[in-house]
Amino acid sequence: TESNTLIRGCENTIIPPSVIKIGDDAFKDCSNLSSISIPSSVTEIGYYAFDGCSSLTSISVPESVTMIGDFAFSGCSSLTSISIPESVTMIGKEAFSGCSNLTDISIPQSVKKIGFEAFSGCSNLTDISIPEGCEVEEYVFEDCPANLVITRY
Repeated sequence: TESNTLIRGCENTIIPPSVIKIGDDAFKDCSNLSSISIPSSVTEIGYYAFDGCSSLTSISVPESVTMIGDFAFSGCSSLTSISIPESVTMIGKEAFSGCSNLTDISIPQSVKKIGFEAFSGCSNLTDISIPEGCEVEEYVFEDCPANLVITRY
């Protein structure tokens, strides 16, 4: 692993400002992780980076991040809010799948693609705004509430 990529480890909940990528599986299954601060040096959140962090309640993604990888926040069942900045251009497949306490989210104009099943299993999602030109793959809202309001802007 490169020195500028955070490697796997639940015990390290402080991400140093020199890190440019939160590596694949970095905090996977860290079920006791309830909050974390991502420094503005980070440009990418890797595959499965926070997968299974069932105690994570909210996270703020810095303006430097351009990609949220596949399964990045999958299974974060306590996640109630996430801020996605204008710098993000892609949300990977199943990135937020199983985030059952996520209620609403706004996708910025910069996002050009939302991956397969990105919000599947978000059983409390009531409102989502998606840019008009954004490509939305299949089953993005699988197992979401029937009354989910999807707004294109």
